[in-house]
Amino acid sequence: MAREPGPAALWLVRHAESMGNVADAAAQDSGAGRLELDVRDPDVPLSPTGESQADALGRWLAGLPADERPTTVLSSPFTRAATTAQRVLDAGGLDLTIRYDERLRERDFGAFDGMTGAGIRAEYPDEARRRALLGKFYYRPPGGESWADVALRIRSLLATEALRHDGERLLCVSHQAVLMVFRYVLEELSEAELLEIDQGEPVANTSVTRYVRGDGGSFRLVEYNAVPHLAADEHDAGAPVTEENDVPSPA
Repeated sequence: MAREPGPAALWLVRHAESMGNVADAAAQDSGAGRLELDVRDPDVPLSPTGESQADALGRWLAGLPADERPTTVLSSPFTRAATTAQRVLDAGGLDLTIRYDERLRERDFGAFDGMTGAGIRAEYPDEARRRALLGKFYYRPPGGESWADVALRIRSLLATEALRHDGERLLCVSHQAVLMVFRYVLEELSEAELLEIDQGEPVANTSVTRYVRGDGGSFRLVEYNAVPHLAADEHDAGAPVTEENDVPSPA
């Protein structure tokens, strides 16, 4: 049987800490209903900590053997992901071109954009109850996307990029919920299995989730949510592991 085309390895990286993550943490601490941000979600920049995290990841990748490093890069076009990808390449001296694909963008929060769970429960109590009934995977906020909607994007991306990047080691820089949905699609998880993983371990900023492709064409998970670059980087020993949630939720 002929081998189906596809990447030899797939690296999934969450963007570095953003000012949105910082604003969300501050809003959660104060009990505020909305984040204090003066830019739209696609334009939220990295925090200083996030810049250090991205640089540390780049240096760590540069230290890997040449036959293990990524050979091509896709990124969400959102500023926090695109900047992460560029800083990774610059810090690592990696001569790769970044292609931006809107299918890797953050999940659309619709009317809940910029809100905390407390704000959603206060302003949209009926939606909070509907979300509790439907569950995290299938619930779609007004004007936004569900995780199931994101899965359609990921299936499309994998189908087209398999042909474009046959045999490559493909690095994708994206967002928390998108990376979780990659696991759902690649590992053929059930809704319950995915939500158990999501609840058990927050996805860290600049964490690496890595798959290798077996002889049968399926992807095998090698590591999940790994941050060795933050623990071992001698240039930025103080760059912390951060795990702030990207997703507003009434739950």
